[in-house]
Amino acid sequence: MITPQNVFRHELIGLPVEIIDSNHEGFIGIKGLVIDETRNTIKVDTGSIEKIIPKSEVTFMFTLPQGEKVSIKGKVIVARPEDRIKKKFRKIR
Repeated sequence: MITPQNVFRHELIGLPVEIIDSNHEGFIGIKGLVIDETRNTIKVDTGSIEKIIPKSEVTFMFTLPQGEKVSIKGKVIVARPEDRIKKKFRKIR
């Protein structure tokens, strides 16, 4: 089960996401579903267009299946999805 404490270790594709902070003002406010993920980027379907967002430049707000929202700095999840799932993270409280 995906929780705010273990979201890093789960698949992000299919989760609703919003960009809440960024070094680049053009990324702030982008919302949609995660449709693809690479080592350095996340592709978001906004409904009208697909946007590629660099992970290291933004802070994401993911909505989990239970409706909980969790904020994650993109720098924390910069890794290939298959490697990130295996990676050990310090516990978050």
